[in-house]
Amino acid sequence: MRTDGDGADPVDTRLGIRLAELRAEHGWSLGELAERSGVSRSTLSRAERAEISPTASLLNRLCAVYGRTMSQLLSEVEAEPSPVVRATDQPRWQDQASGFVRRSVSPPHSALRGELVEARLSPGADIAYDRPPVTGLEQHIWVLEGALDVTAQDTEHHLGTGDCLRMRVWGPTRFRSAAPEGVRYLLAVVRP
Repeated sequence: MRTDGDGADPVDTRLGIRLAELRAEHGWSLGELAERSGVSRSTLSRAERAEISPTASLLNRLCAVYGRTMSQLLSEVEAEPSPVVRATDQPRWQDQASGFVRRSVSPPHSALRGELVEARLSPGADIAYDRPPVTGLEQHIWVLEGALDVTAQDTEHHLGTGDCLRMRVWGPTRFRSAAPEGVRYLLAVVRP
């Protein structure tokens, strides 16, 4: 998320550095990463230099290539985690292009398989992911307010307030805000 027109948000800067480190750790050129992720070289380069704020879709593609969940990647650019994260200190990330806001509720820890994320989609928001960040990822989606349409494996699920969907993610997914006021939901993610 940009702070103003003159510079990158500090989280975007740290994220760009971490993305460049991950690419270097794998020994890939920008061209090789572009082939693996389906993201253009110029977009990858601009994200690594924090010239753009990455979208949820872009981060999802990179997470798929690097075998990480989005929360894992974002936690890698935060300070060393504590076992307790106060509500006021829970990292928040926003994809302004899609109207998606995510708050990492769980204290991050690389050795744990589960995490909780609070998500908000603005009215009319529609996010499509072409692949899971980790194949076979288990997700529990509990709608706290509003309504959400989720499509996975060519099956659409309409969820209202209080409804919960459990699924394993093997392919493309789509999340659409289905209420005029938007939707707020809890996402429990469990790595295989």
